[in-house]
Amino acid sequence: MKLRLGCLVVAACAALFLGGCSTVQTRISEHPDLYQSLSASDQALVTQGQIRTGMSTNSVWLAWGAPDQKGVGQNGRRPVETWIYYGTTDAYPGFGPGFYGGFGGYGGFGYLHRGGYYHRRFYYDPFYDPFFYNRLSIVRYPERFVSFENVRVVAYNFLPPPRYY
Repeated sequence: MKLRLGCLVVAACAALFLGGCSTVQTRISEHPDLYQSLSASDQALVTQGQIRTGMSTNSVWLAWGAPDQKGVGQNGRRPVETWIYYGTTDAYPGFGPGFYGGFGGYGGFGYLHRGGYYHRRFYYDPFYDPFFYNRLSIVRYPERFVSFENVRVVAYNFLPPPRYY
């Protein structure tokens, strides 16, 4: 009895946690009327999570979901609405977990150049604390933009993650 109750509690927590995640398939299944109103080529693009110039705001919403931010501007005298989607990246890929390509922090295997040969050597940091280094360098950045004029896509961009040296 306790095992079943525990399984129900875990399932309920997972449903609450994953319920906030919106995927292309969940958006399509929750709004089949929007999906059916698209052309066959747009349906194929939306199913793959892609967009094209000329698509409507509804089809972009089905493909990419709700934007993280919206902006309003002008293109000449025409109003333009821009949707901004954010992504995350590791700001300092050389530091934190897996610094030398190893498992868990500064430990791992690296290559040293000696006399024209590369030698495999193990690096280890005895002061590595996974709770200190964990996810400190994760940053959000604007990953995708899509601009609309008269509820139709006129432009979209993909940005690479920022590089830190």
